Amino acid sequence: MRGEDGRRAQVDMDVLNSETILGRLEDPSRYPELDAVRRTLLQWRFYHGFRTDADSPLRQLCAAVATPTLASNGADLAAVFATLAHLRGDTADLTAMISDAFPGARLIVPQPGRMASFGMTFPEFPNRVFEAWELSDGTLRFLALAGALLAYRLPPFIALNEPEASLHEDLMEPLAKLVVRAAERTQIWLVTHSARLADAVTTAGIGKVREVIKRDGATQIKGLKPWGEYEDVEE
Repeated sequence: MRGEDGRRAQVDMDVLNSETILGRLEDPSRYPELDAVRRTLLQWRFYHGFRTDADSPLRQLCAAVATPTLASNGADLAAVFATLAHLRGDTADLTAMISDAFPGARLIVPQPGRMASFGMTFPEFPNRVFEAWELSDGTLRFLALAGALLAYRLPPFIALNEPEASLHEDLMEPLAKLVVRAAERTQIWLVTHSARLADAVTTAGIGKVREVIKRDGATQIKGLKPWGEYEDVEE
């Protein structure tokens, strides 16, 4: 390994097959550049769907601690909302997004004690707060995406894999707005099967849209060359 002085030195390290070199190098004084890479990667978030079954972490109370970034499984969603509402004191974007996605509905974030929670009211039942465990799968999933993309502090990189799953088609435009707003603060990699969502993001002009195709049994990204560069392809 190259140390801070640029000289190579042999490192005796026991690495399991399930481990990586970056994961085991934990000496920032000897390898500052590699440590910076490791810490950056640890901040990344990969949101590969959210569980919405009865035992889903999204439906449970969570510890009321300051939570600026949503965990990959969404287990601290209530704390993310509480951080915005009661520590940051700024839920304007979140409120607007809820209103856009569910006209007339409101997100309710009670002042937390030891545990944090959230619920929603709907125009049909304005005096009835529906707790997280009562919400539909699609509503809960959209709230989780809102928590991931509107959190107080976004990670330097967010990957969203098929975020449209379980969502009503009418939520594609509000979801695209979430992505567009978050892209002003971080880098986002979005994989989707929804043409409506892709078109909405494309219209915003925030990044490149690449089509995944199958050719001779292999999955490829259209326009991606073997050396890693893209080339615009005419139909």
